[in-house]
Amino acid sequence: MVESFGGTNLHLGDILVLVGYFAFVLFVGLWSSRQNRGSAGGYFLAGRNMHWIPVGASLFASNIGSLHFVGLAGSGAAAGISIANYELNAMLVLVLLAYVFLPVYIASGIYTMPQYLQRRFGGKRIHIFLSGLTLIMYIFTKISADLYSGSIFIEQSLNWDMYGAVSLLLGIAAIFTITGGLTAVIWTDFIQTIIMLIGASVLMIRAFIEVGGFDAMVEKYPKAIPESTLRSNSTCGYPREDYMHLFRDPVSSDLPWPGILGLTINSIWYWCSDQVIVQRALAAKNFTHAKAGTLMCGFLKILPLFMLVFPGMISRILFPDTVGCADPDICTKVCGSPSGCTNIAYPTLVINLLPAGARGMMLAVMLAALMSSLTSIFNSSSTIFAMDVWIHIRKKASELEIMIVGRVFVIVLVLASIIWIPVIKASQGTQLYVYVQEVASFLQPPICAIFLLGLFWERLNEKGAFFGLVIGFVAGIIRFAIQYSYTTPRCGSLDPDPTPDLVKNFHYLYFSIFLCFLTALSAVVISLLTKPIDSQCIQRLTWRTRKSTKPRLNIDDWHAGRTESLQETLEGAMQQESNYDLTNVVPENGAVKEELEMEDLHKDVFVESKMGFPHRIFNWICGIDAASKNLLANRQMDITDMLSISESKQLQRMTAAMSVLLVSAAVFLYGFFY
Repeated sequence: MVESFGGTNLHLGDILVLVGYFAFVLFVGLWSSRQNRGSAGGYFLAGRNMHWIPVGASLFASNIGSLHFVGLAGSGAAAGISIANYELNAMLVLVLLAYVFLPVYIASGIYTMPQYLQRRFGGKRIHIFLSGLTLIMYIFTKISADLYSGSIFIEQSLNWDMYGAVSLLLGIAAIFTITGGLTAVIWTDFIQTIIMLIGASVLMIRAFIEVGGFDAMVEKYPKAIPESTLRSNSTCGYPREDYMHLFRDPVSSDLPWPGILGLTINSIWYWCSDQVIVQRALAAKNFTHAKAGTLMCGFLKILPLFMLVFPGMISRILFPDTVGCADPDICTKVCGSPSGCTNIAYPTLVINLLPAGARGMMLAVMLAALMSSLTSIFNSSSTIFAMDVWIHIRKKASELEIMIVGRVFVIVLVLASIIWIPVIKASQGTQLYVYVQEVASFLQPPICAIFLLGLFWERLNEKGAFFGLVIGFVAGIIRFAIQYSYTTPRCGSLDPDPTPDLVKNFHYLYFSIFLCFLTALSAVVISLLTKPIDSQCIQRLTWRTRKSTKPRLNIDDWHAGRTESLQETLEGAMQQESNYDLTNVVPENGAVKEELEMEDLHKDVFVESKMGFPHRIFNWICGIDAASKNLLANRQMDITDMLSISESKQLQRMTAAMSVLLVSAAVFLYGFFY
């Protein structure tokens, strides 16, 4: 029997642990915010000075949110280990990020993913279109999914009102992001990764002990049938027969094995072109640290199968009548969702298996995951809005203005997320993680196709990329609208399924493949029918030119046909290149010397100004150096180009060994659980 405190399912010790955790988060946020004073580069990119260990931990913590604790465990309870395909596939895709995408991103000197497309193709429409699409996806998939999954855990453990609890979490995450910036987010991600790994490991061990070990789990899972199903003639509530297989039937299964290609397409977008993820890698002090941090995250991606999916399966074994319920009336009483309660698999384990104090620790782990995801999304979203949207609205915006606008936009995201909460609650389903992947398959493949073509096919031009994106986006929205316009009957219902056969029989991962191919084909055809981009405009923006030392022409000048100024542009670019003094690149580690760090490259001009106490408080909150009573002068940000991607032979061999070991581990797990 769980001892309650104040109407919750927690003990007083659990509450104290939670209070201590929140105090810790706020302290770290405020402390680390002192480290990136006075620079938009410091707020948005952490000065490109992070070590590979916090980079890898931040990548992992940014990925593993409450959605994974609730969604992966819930899908494990509902269908077995097939959902682990997303985690194991990420191990391989992270190698692509380290060796294929990062060299181009770093060499080009970009801050954001929309910015890369703007430099690669020129113009504003691709830049703004992708920025807007990314922000929409963040609000309605990432933030909403994390909030809904976090609310499930809070409701199960604290018996709090969902709206009040989620609003509190959003407020704390927003304050933390606004005051801390990327430096604070990365360092807290590093510490919260340790908390998550310790807490999830403790619960995993306790769950395996309770069920009798791994072999007992494999034996008992197919027998985890709810009592209501056993008393009826229905087959609803029976576990799948292929529950221990990653590769499943290509026609009728929940995750067909050929669909892994579509899964890979979605993963390439997420790991290689999503601002939340790539921003962490770009914060590394040099290419070697970025690559090593990425590979470290790949090794950590082994853990969710054991720490989340298997415990989800064990939860169904231990609590078949609640976690595995199939009767709509019973499920509504248990979790408020008539379609199933597998989403409560992980919270149920926490509440019933852990002693007082440990429950509070695990709730802190869940909140750590939620906070890490939200702060990462908030920081990346503010970066995109400030540096990819606002600077087009205000071309002469100062760094001070850019920082303030980016932070105010976090508040807008918070308000939009709170407004969206009723919609989240109304769209409950049995497998939240699968729902998110379905939505991803309708929106992400076009972006993946354009990034891949942009990196490897230099003939791709702005018209091909833009109209390819638009065609793919329209096709995805049509599929999304049709699929969610119909309600699929619950298991056991005699009502026919009104969903059109073309949609019903066309798995979302197969559609992802189709959508990526449609976008790529459209982009290729349109590019071949239109004028190609001059080769001098894409230096260090493609895989072939990533190591080029030639100056890059301004692609917008080239697009506008200002041929008379191209020679002047070339000469200016050559002068700019000489100012970077590439002789200062250190051969041993491939890093640019201290004088080329971000703060020195910006060379901000400060203006003396007397400030009152309220003004100093405002500057302190916004991350502006008030100690010297200076304000940033009105100037537009200058983004450095041609950062070094050179490495010593020793470091190359070290990261190569890491990548070989990572790929070998992924292949072994695929072979073992095929």
